[in-house]
Amino acid sequence: MRAEILEQIYTIVASVPAGRVTTYGRIARMTEGASARSVGTAMRTLPAGHQLPWHRVIGASRRLADHGGAGRQREKLQAEGVVFDATGRVPAQRLWPD
Repeated sequence: MRAEILEQIYTIVASVPAGRVTTYGRIARMTEGASARSVGTAMRTLPAGHQLPWHRVIGASRRLADHGGAGRQREKLQAEGVVFDATGRVPAQRLWPD
């Protein structure tokens, strides 16, 4: 992935406010050339020691993606006040940007 696209993705992820979430697709639409899949790859391959709020990026279904860090992601989101409904979805009003 081109460095410029990664930089755009990282900048957008850094802008997601605490207590809100965004989707891989929403981030892709805010970049010049990224796809939802490439955003997922960028999140999966974050450099060691990063400070990005990766946990605020979820799937279009408003559910957490099925990955090894999903439990930790849920905990971090709940600590920020994000709730999940009975089906594991984040309420639509938590999506960023509005």
